[in-house]
Amino acid sequence: MQTPEKLSRRHALKLFSGVPLFPIVGGGALLTGCGGSDNDGSVVAPTPAPTVVSVTFNGMAAPTLADAAAMATTSVASSMTVALSDSTTREYALGYTPFFLTGTQVADGNGGTVLAGGYVDIDGNPIMDDTGTTARQFFSDCPDGSSLLTVEGASVTGVSGNPVFAVVQFEYVTRDQAGASRYGQLPSPIAVLTLDQDPATGALSLVKYHNVDTSGAHGLWITCGASRSPWGTHLSSEEYEPDATTIATNSQFRAFSTALYGDADMANPYHYGHLPEVTVNPDGTGSLVKHYGLGRISHELVQVMPDERTVLMGDDASDGGLFMFVADRARDLSEGTLYVAQWTLTSTAAGGDGTLAWIRLGHASSDYVKALADNLTAADIVQTATSDPADASFTRINFNGRDQWVKFSPGRELAAAFLETHRYAAYKGGSMVFTKMEGTTVNVADKVAYSAMSAIRSSMKAHAGLDEVINAGAVYALPMAGSQTDTDGAAIDSEWVPVRMGAMADLTGEDLATPDALGNTALASKIANPDNLKFSEALRTLFIGEDSGMHVNNFLWAYNVDTQKLERILSCPAGAESTGLHAVDDINGFAYVMSNFQHPGDWEAIHAQVQATLDPLVRANYDDRFAAAVGYLTGMPKSDSLKA
Repeated sequence: MQTPEKLSRRHALKLFSGVPLFPIVGGGALLTGCGGSDNDGSVVAPTPAPTVVSVTFNGMAAPTLADAAAMATTSVASSMTVALSDSTTREYALGYTPFFLTGTQVADGNGGTVLAGGYVDIDGNPIMDDTGTTARQFFSDCPDGSSLLTVEGASVTGVSGNPVFAVVQFEYVTRDQAGASRYGQLPSPIAVLTLDQDPATGALSLVKYHNVDTSGAHGLWITCGASRSPWGTHLSSEEYEPDATTIATNSQFRAFSTALYGDADMANPYHYGHLPEVTVNPDGTGSLVKHYGLGRISHELVQVMPDERTVLMGDDASDGGLFMFVADRARDLSEGTLYVAQWTLTSTAAGGDGTLAWIRLGHASSDYVKALADNLTAADIVQTATSDPADASFTRINFNGRDQWVKFSPGRELAAAFLETHRYAAYKGGSMVFTKMEGTTVNVADKVAYSAMSAIRSSMKAHAGLDEVINAGAVYALPMAGSQTDTDGAAIDSEWVPVRMGAMADLTGEDLATPDALGNTALASKIANPDNLKFSEALRTLFIGEDSGMHVNNFLWAYNVDTQKLERILSCPAGAESTGLHAVDDINGFAYVMSNFQHPGDWEAIHAQVQATLDPLVRANYDDRFAAAVGYLTGMPKSDSLKA
């Protein structure tokens, strides 16, 4: 039986014609034949090094109370097998390395320290939590979207290897020191991490943490998922846009405004629900601009297509839609055309499948929409009613899980399209039927996008016309094509337009009629409530992170689109969700999968069987449940792993 070998040196970790594997902590090399000459002077040709044929993930079992410690932390017991051209295989274990836990002091690059995940107001002053015995700066237990990237000409003091940067955003604070909910009540921070990459192993270590100034964008609102643009910037998100029609009575938004400005009436709801973009500078600092022209929706994470103009967007809302933005110019999201999809079912079974058509909502520049946001109120754009006004000039729509009647002001169509996007898209006939459409990613080689539907709930069943509720959700495949027209017959200026959308059978969750012994209400061997999605072209693998109230532990999965094999590769602490997923095929010769988690020990009814055992462990691991980790997957070969 062939003994598996573990891979470690960078030049030996090449996949699929030059794309590398995960970073390895440790030394060693592939063994190859040795060239040389015998005593008789004849020359022996060197034995060619074997090449990689395939890479597969080997999954891990879901942790149980038999190993409670594994349930209370980030647990990785998975591995990766590399098949080589000489018919041998080499295996290495995966591991997890955090850069930091939120709430800890980390280097600021200037000889001092800064609080990781700390919150500041519009002037950069710490926002204090004075609800405990000792006042302290608020810090997030909910790190989310991340991007890993390089910058030409980068030079940062303290980096001895290769400078690499990660941009990380922090979605919210679950609770204050007194235990009261603080969800959405503080302006989301976003940071640039300078990482020192070991050129030999690919290992990353934190050198500098820089808070990005968000004041020019009026602060950030509930930043959730993120993606890296093809031109190397971080595309953030603002989800659950505040409803401008009821803002005067929105206590959450008033608390946000108070924390940000010191004034409950200062913040403008139309400044939130947009797409922020972070550009990293060579010195490890960053700048941010907010794009107002991609629709004001519940932005989760977006995917920019290879044309560097087409942006596909999920919408993490009840009665949300599938949106597309086509920029006028490549690498520039400041102006373009916004569309919403119409989904016509050809199958109503198992999550549904059907064709997509696209409704043009409008064309505008970010500056134009920003000016509208600065000067208009909801009353200038739309009238709403929550019961039938018996007035034919109003139109009934689905809005946030309920019926609503709307009437738009004449001449305010662009304001409606870009500032009241949910209502206007429904009014124009878009399929506003989806329940929590989350992450979006793309498989370029096959020209297929993927979108996560966190749950297929009763409202989606009713409004879309599906056969069944699937609370555990599904991942949908969206084949794309060019030469498409919108519903008015006008050409869509993109070769990356989704033309169908259907649930993938292998990536559809399965609800349980009764909970299993651990308390799971969805089958643990399948995904439940998919959220973050990222696709690796080199590995032909779709990575899926869960945000599930149906799995006791949330998981990170790897799905090979060729073998159609699904493997669990990481387990988050119980009560936490998997966030910050980012897959990068090549950073200076290494591939990376970034993975965070948020709100560990956020106990719900599903945790009744495990809470008593796990709560003290989670509290010990994560600062009494106030902290969470930002980190990445690594390969960690053992000392005896390199064998002939």
